[in-house]
Amino acid sequence: MKYTMYAFIGLLVLGACKENGTKNTHSGAETKEAEHGSSSKHWSYAGETGPEHWAEIEAESDCNGRFQSPINIVKYEENNSLKPIALHYAESTKIHDVTNNGHSIQYNFESGDNIMVNGLRYDLKQVHFHEPSEHTIDGVRYPLEMHLVHINDSGQYTVIAVMAKEGVSSIPFDFLESFLPLKTGGKKEVNLPFNMNDNLPKNKDYFFYTGSLTTPPCTEGVNWYILKEPITVSLEQVNLLKKLMPINNYRNEQPHNGRQLYVTGN
Repeated sequence: MKYTMYAFIGLLVLGACKENGTKNTHSGAETKEAEHGSSSKHWSYAGETGPEHWAEIEAESDCNGRFQSPINIVKYEENNSLKPIALHYAESTKIHDVTNNGHSIQYNFESGDNIMVNGLRYDLKQVHFHEPSEHTIDGVRYPLEMHLVHINDSGQYTVIAVMAKEGVSSIPFDFLESFLPLKTGGKKEVNLPFNMNDNLPKNKDYFFYTGSLTTPPCTEGVNWYILKEPITVSLEQVNLLKKLMPINNYRNEQPHNGRQLYVTGN
C-alpha cells in the first residue's frame, strides 16, 4: 500500500513480539477522560494546558513516560509470527450513547463486541476520533483517525486505530453522525445496534507496537494495532466531526526510544 496519498478523515517496548500490555494503574483513562484531573487546570490541545504541559497538569499520570503514543510508523519490520486480529464484533451489539466530552466525539458501547489478544478477551468500550490523525505512517498524516478502545478484566488496553481518507461517503458514518451535532458536554442516548465490522477496511493487515493512551493519564503498556488500509468518508462527513471537535485534537508524535515496530502482510 502506498502512503503518498492525501490522507483524510477521537482515545492508547516491544523487546520480543508480545501482544499484551502492562496493568493499568490509573482509574481514569480515555474511557473517562472528561472525569480525570488532579489539578484546577484541565488539559487541552493548545496553549498552557496543551500536550507540552500534560505531565505538569496531570501529576499522577504517565504523560512524561518513555514509551508514549502516538508515533510515526516508520522503520518497521515484517513479523510472520503475528496473527490476524481476532475480531468478535456482532450485528446486535448496541451503542449506548454518544458524548461530546470537549476533547472528541465518543460513542460508548454496551457489552458484546470484543477482540482476543494472546488468549485474553478485550471488550470494546468506546470509539472516538482525532482530527487530523495522531499516528503518521511513513511521515504521512491522515485527516482523521478513529480509535477503537478495548479493555480486559485486568484493566489492560488494546486500541485499534483506523485511518480514513477523503472519498466515497460512508454509510456507517452516516448512521453515527445521525445523532450529531452535540454541544460540548452534551450526551445523547442511542441504544441501537451497530455492526462495527461495517466500519472497518476489508484488509486487516496492521502495524503493531506497544505504547500508551494518547490523552491523560497517558497510561503505558497499551497494545496498538494500526490498520494499514484506510476507510473512506466524504468531505461533508469529515467536516461535521471537525466542527464539533477541538481544532487539531491530536497529540504530536512521541520518541520511539528503542521500541520495535512490526507489520503484517506485504
